[in-house]
Amino acid sequence: MQQWHLFLAFFRVGMLGYGGGPSSIPLVHKEVVEKYKWLDDDEFADILALGNSLPGPIATKMAGYIGHRVAGVTGMFNAVLATIVPTIGIMIFLLTFLSTFREKPWVQGMTQAVVPVVGVMLAVLTYDFFRKAQGNLGWVLTIALTVASYALIELAGVHPGIVIACLLLYALLKPSRGKRHDGEDNQVKEEQSS
Repeated sequence: MQQWHLFLAFFRVGMLGYGGGPSSIPLVHKEVVEKYKWLDDDEFADILALGNSLPGPIATKMAGYIGHRVAGVTGMFNAVLATIVPTIGIMIFLLTFLSTFREKPWVQGMTQAVVPVVGVMLAVLTYDFFRKAQGNLGWVLTIALTVASYALIELAGVHPGIVIACLLLYALLKPSRGKRHDGEDNQVKEEQSS
């Protein structure tokens, strides 16, 4: 049954993810976090950050990882196939159909009408990420990281993967707040026993 749910979840993402990666991310979130609860918000954010820093389409990378996590190697193949097969079929059909009628105003209007819907889905997901980041980091650090990331990516032209890799490296190398190092812990225990 798990394989069937995995297939359905990523089949829906493949069928409804019109517009590529940005539009499929909220759909993946809805399926794996909200509906099936295979991941929580933090895990999803980590997978999304890592997936964005690696080459290739985000939907297939996320499908592969989540499928493997949920149901092993067969789950990985199941989720990836469920993501790409509908897209391939729809693309062949739509490109044949749209190339025939591409000059018609209704075809142009149809493709342009999807853009605001994708924008709303991304805005909702962005708001959820900001709220989660604010809870973990506080408003000041969240806003500072947002502004710095925007400046590096949009204004300086730094690749998003490099920015994410630097932030991950910083997080790995920085000592955790509120946690003491082993030496400090031992010193506190010795002082308490004296």
